Amino acid sequence: MKKTVVINAVGLSGRILGENTPFLNEWSRGRTTGFIETVLPAVTCSVQSTYLTGEYPQKHGIVGNGWYFKDECEVKLWRQSNKLVQAPKIWDEAREKDPSFTVANMFWWYNMYSTADYSVTPRPQYLADGRKQSDCYSHPASLRDELQSRLGTFPLFHFWGPTASIKSSKWIAEATKYVVEEKDPDLTLVYLPHLDYCLQKFGNSDQRSFREIRELDSLLSDFIPWLESKGRSVQIISEYGITNVSRPVDVNRVLRKAGYISVREERGTELLDAGASRAFALADHQIAHVYIKDPSDLGAIRTILEGVEGVEQVLDKKQQSAFHLDHDRSGDLVIVADKDSWFTYYYWLDDKKAPDFARTVDIHKKPGYDPAEMFMDPEKALVMPRVLLKVLGKKIGFRTLMNVIPLNPSMIRGSHGRIPEDNLDKAIFIGDMTKSDSFAPDQFKDILLSYMRS
Repeated sequence: MKKTVVINAVGLSGRILGENTPFLNEWSRGRTTGFIETVLPAVTCSVQSTYLTGEYPQKHGIVGNGWYFKDECEVKLWRQSNKLVQAPKIWDEAREKDPSFTVANMFWWYNMYSTADYSVTPRPQYLADGRKQSDCYSHPASLRDELQSRLGTFPLFHFWGPTASIKSSKWIAEATKYVVEEKDPDLTLVYLPHLDYCLQKFGNSDQRSFREIRELDSLLSDFIPWLESKGRSVQIISEYGITNVSRPVDVNRVLRKAGYISVREERGTELLDAGASRAFALADHQIAHVYIKDPSDLGAIRTILEGVEGVEQVLDKKQQSAFHLDHDRSGDLVIVADKDSWFTYYYWLDDKKAPDFARTVDIHKKPGYDPAEMFMDPEKALVMPRVLLKVLGKKIGFRTLMNVIPLNPSMIRGSHGRIPEDNLDKAIFIGDMTKSDSFAPDQFKDILLSYMRS
């Protein structure tokens, strides 16, 4: 068995490689560089689940980074239990032939309660006084303590949010070094999120993104040679490329104006009432799942959505099957943005009635993905001193709302989720596990297993 490390460098694509990736340019010589065909939706949870199970969302059930849980009448994103994935993983198949096969999952999603031998994933502490503290979850539980005693607390606020930075990817790389050396797994899966932040904030042609790309390349220039010195074969993949966008589409506001969305008013703010709504959209980058209570409304809603600027495709269940997305969890309609657009989750019509969580980093309360969480509101005077005062207040026991996130989606310059026209914007792979210049995402599992057994 060839001991292998797969590095998932999120957002890496053929368009990114070049003058800002000198290490990767050199390391890739003599190896195969190609692209991976796109999963629809091209979002983290769906793509990773397809890679690791060899099945598409219609089989494994991960139709996005979240979906509408119909039995609870609630939208939930970023769940972590592996029990939600309805297909066995690559290591389950490997153990059928070799019961001694071991795997370490370092921050790939649906990490909790899987059959992986070693796993680490973000898991903040939510304290009763309203504070959120950095932390992570591991299996075995002792691994968390081993890592944090050596590396310090996992830097959660550098993993996501307006202070996201290379610091989280460096922590993951160092944690992986420890697991490789001390636990010696046959397969190690590593998730490095760094490019996901800057490319969504600034797009793929901005100088600020170039600086961040160089940071990742520098990290890899240390990480990969270290892994190879420990006898590991290293393969690099990504989940999607990030393309430039200029148009946010407020699809829920369209549905609300048409009378399909219901809200509850609390303390002068509005909360989406998914269970009472005739229809609503769960926005997830350039894809949105539209859930419709009464099937007789489907035709009228489809007509409305087809007329929205920025909507390129409206897929019913039958049409979803062509993209391997027809599953009970997917929307009654799935809408796909055009190449310049992406979908917001906003459903209120007046920002004065936006819920309190709208201006905070809160990935679990928002009924859709919100990339504006990567910014601090530039319209707030002295925003950094405000943040510091709020942090100080929390530390001394005051309840305070970290309401520093803008309600301005036009700040976002990059997105993903649709199938891009250009292969340069698709997910990438670099390594020697195949000599093909492309493969389908459901082939990754078999390609990697065959390579490790060769």
